[in-house]
Amino acid sequence: MTLKLIPVFIVVPFLLAIAIALCKNMARNIEKLIPLAGTAALFIFSLLSINSAFQALVYPIAGFAPPSGSPLVFDSLSVVFLLAINTVTFAVTLYSWHYVDSYGGGWKFFALLMLLLCGLNGVVLSGDVFTMYLFLELTSVAAYVLVAFGNRDIQLEAALRYLVLGAIASTCILLGIWLLFSYTGTFNIAEMSRSLQTFGASTLTRAALMLFIAGFGLKAALVPFHAWLPDAHTAAPAPVSAMLSGLVIKTLGLYALARILFNVIGLSEQAVAVLMLLALLSILAGSLLALKQTDMKRMLAYSSISQIGFIVMGLAIASPLGIVGALFHLLNHALSKSTLFLNAGAVEHATGTRDYAMLGGLKEKMPVTANTSMLASMSIAGVPPLAGFWSKLIIIIACVQAGYVNLAIFLAFASILTIAYMVNLQRRVFFGALKASLQETKEAPLSMACAMVFLAVTSIAAIALMFPTCSEALFANAQKVLSFGVNYAYVIVNAAGK
Repeated sequence: MTLKLIPVFIVVPFLLAIAIALCKNMARNIEKLIPLAGTAALFIFSLLSINSAFQALVYPIAGFAPPSGSPLVFDSLSVVFLLAINTVTFAVTLYSWHYVDSYGGGWKFFALLMLLLCGLNGVVLSGDVFTMYLFLELTSVAAYVLVAFGNRDIQLEAALRYLVLGAIASTCILLGIWLLFSYTGTFNIAEMSRSLQTFGASTLTRAALMLFIAGFGLKAALVPFHAWLPDAHTAAPAPVSAMLSGLVIKTLGLYALARILFNVIGLSEQAVAVLMLLALLSILAGSLLALKQTDMKRMLAYSSISQIGFIVMGLAIASPLGIVGALFHLLNHALSKSTLFLNAGAVEHATGTRDYAMLGGLKEKMPVTANTSMLASMSIAGVPPLAGFWSKLIIIIACVQAGYVNLAIFLAFASILTIAYMVNLQRRVFFGALKASLQETKEAPLSMACAMVFLAVTSIAAIALMFPTCSEALFANAQKVLSFGVNYAYVIVNAAGK
């Protein structure tokens, strides 16, 4: 990674969106080939960027350097999110090749998907809070429209609810940014952090903190801010559900919240207590509600709420081990849960339903979908030796080391609940006797099957992150970004001065 290549993650998807709109009628399937080639290149580029995870790079936009400018910042925390974002988006783009044919207007879908990718990468690379907010809004608008893609009543209703609650979240975040700007006089993350260290905490910063927790908590669908998520996941096309659960709630919610709480305001005892409470509520409510569901996608939506709680718990512990566990589980969840949503889409595409009562025995007719679903389910549930087992184990050990033994026991119990609802999904959908109405069922089309296999293989490959060499390259330096806290501002300032 060199300084001049940082904007590639933002510029390329934006240009892809324009190219799709301009070239949609030039050749057959051109609107599918353009994003597929572009996301494949960004996926490879994100893999190569792991080699640069040890350094921080600051790219001044339009030649203006901090504090007057709005830079892009590439560091080891960015690498983890860029890897998750561009891996899942490539798989979703491949999956959508056949999937969107039944919706019509495929070029619009892919153009919106590229704008969503542009926004996600932009949030991760933003070096000032206002630019982060602008990319957050770009991502949100693209997500609202994609949830409504298909124009059915249920999709429009879910998108409207998502839009209204998302607007409330955005308002909270913008007010928080305005309060910090009025106190520090800058939007730049590093300069804002340094100013807050100089001026000290105040009523304004505490108010901003509450606004950020509410706004980003809603974007992350933490309980009690989760009301929009189950309906949006259930109504949206399967590739959009995969993006929402795998990437959007993590990037717009967890990344932005962690970056501001750790590196700008600083993680206080009160903030830790609030985050732990939200994590506990999310884990428990998400798990119990997932057990009651009979719709594949709705169950997976509640499962996402629960697993986000695990990640927040790791971040709230704030020890190096807890942060590593949180980042590892974030990456594993992005891969595995995206796979499961694509599996649900494949089942619905083949059978016309996602209802457990109307399914069963599909392993015989859809072996690729069944096997990838089994693998992803067991990884999410934390079955060894899959990556999900190690990421949850790390968080549990971090709880014990920090003196939260009761929390560790609770997380272990929650993992058993995860196994219960994931096993129930496999049993009700893929095992048992094949129903007479499903005798003519066929496996998903090639592009959809390849996307599911790609994510499943990537999830297996994530086990390698447990080895010291791989973990050092990806997570060890990423946790330092958050562990440094507000002092990380000086790393960015030094990088900008090079």
